[in-house]
Amino acid sequence: MNDSDEGTGRAAQSKRKDARRNKETLLDAAAAVFVTSGVDAPVRDIAAKAGVGLGTIYRHFPTRADLVIAVYRHQVEACAEAGPALLESSPTPHAALGQWVDLFVDFLVTKHGLAAALQTDNAGFETLHSYFLDRLLPVCTQLLDAAAASGEIRSDLTAYQLMRGVGNLCIGADSDSRYDARRLVELLVAGLRQPH
Repeated sequence: MNDSDEGTGRAAQSKRKDARRNKETLLDAAAAVFVTSGVDAPVRDIAAKAGVGLGTIYRHFPTRADLVIAVYRHQVEACAEAGPALLESSPTPHAALGQWVDLFVDFLVTKHGLAAALQTDNAGFETLHSYFLDRLLPVCTQLLDAAAASGEIRSDLTAYQLMRGVGNLCIGADSDSRYDARRLVELLVAGLRQPH
């Protein structure tokens, strides 16, 4: 390979990296907008938050369902990667669990809008739900096991039970301003503590 081929290869690799980073920025912006305004938020709000034009969003995600599914997958991955990182950086495993559950709540806000965005695509929704469980159950299990091993929390709760409980507390939270799901989720996580 001569020098110009090597330079072209590096340029292409750099371009791919930039495109990936731009897409990540776009998905982060969309996730943030979905959390605060729901999955029906105007695409122009997402474009403004990401600092891109509408055309850029539509080039990557031709339909709203494409965007919502991409955000969903992006949030699942972020949530999955956050678990081990939080265990590493938090003062205690229980603190890591609390922070992770907070991220999980943000994710659930988007997930609840997903079914509506997909409308009749039940098979697509089921596939995503399986992906979500496959990626997040092991992470939640790791966090629960670490907190139980440190003696901070009781050990008789499974990751599935906790995730399902948090999910149930979040249902309908977006349609009732008097209901604070995040506060109840905090109480649930606090209630896991081992009585002394």
